[in-house]
Formats: sequence, C-alpha cells, structure tokens
Amino acid sequence: MKDRHLDSQKRLEQILKAILEIEKYVEGENLTTFCDNGLVQDAVLMLFIVIGESIDYVETEKLLKYDYPWYKVKSFRNMIAHEYFNIKMIAVWEIIQKDLPKLKSMVTIILETEF
Repeated sequence: MKDRHLDSQKRLEQILKAILEIEKYVEGENLTTFCDNGLVQDAVLMLFIVIGESIDYVETEKLLKYDYPWYKVKSFRNMIAHEYFNIKMIAVWEIIQKDLPKLKSMVTIILETEF
C-alpha cells in the first residue's frame, strides 16, 4: 500500500528540483535570448510539465493549508501539453520571472513544515 504522505514529499521534492533546473537553464538569459533559444524553451516547458504532473500526486489536504493558486500549476501543464504550438514564450518568461519564485518559496515552506 502506498504511503500518500511519503509520496507527497517525493513529489514536492521533484517539483523543487524541476524549479531549480529551470532557474539553471534560464540563468543569464533575458526575454530576447530566451525567446530565441528553442533548446532552452523545450527544456523549460518539459520541466513545467513535470511540475504540473507532480502536483497531482501531492495530498490535497496538505496543499489546502497553504494560500497558493495550486490549480494554476496543473492548468499550465495542461496548456503546455495540449496547446504546445500556441504557447507564447513571452508569457512563459513572465511566469518564470513572477510566478516561479513564489511557487519555489511555497514548496520549500511545505517541505520544511510538513516533512
């Protein structure tokens, strides 16, 4: 039988690792260089899929304790997976710059508090 508590921890650790990888891939990039670099875009989008998929396996009760729009994480994953060729890289860049640090902070807090 699966231990949902341990599985949640593992998935949150995967999310944090993916965030750190995204940060590494975009280090030194700006909007223009990011939009011109298909290799970095593909890597970043794949990691966002990992993040969105992993969040599905975290216990809902744990997530609900923290004020964050968790549904947006999964929604972004779905958009990438189903609308891949319609994604605007400027919007992805904004998510990396504005939303990813908040998600990183929240995941870190949950890992430190819950496990």
